[in-house]
Amino acid sequence: MSDAVLLGLAATIRERRSAGADKSYTRQLLDAGPSKCAKKLGEEATETVIAALSEDDDALRGEAADLLYHLLVLLESRRIDVADVLKVLDARSGQSGLEEKAARSTSS
Repeated sequence: MSDAVLLGLAATIRERRSAGADKSYTRQLLDAGPSKCAKKLGEEATETVIAALSEDDDALRGEAADLLYHLLVLLESRRIDVADVLKVLDARSGQSGLEEKAARSTSS
């Protein structure tokens, strides 16, 4: 998946803030606030794990897509730009996960 797909979906989600709540599920989620969005993300994470454990690749693809969508909705509900999250990931690339975790523990 390219950054463009994520950034495009994030832009669509941002635009849904001004859509009619009766026509936009995204708007309904955003209107419900970050707590509801976080709860939905947790539900989707659980469904993703279940799909992974069932070894059904199509189900896992679908649930992973739902998970990414709900993560983007949660970020928008907190007005966090996904581009900023991608910058964090970019900054972490090139170092091992163990090094990255160690750096975070010493700076906390």
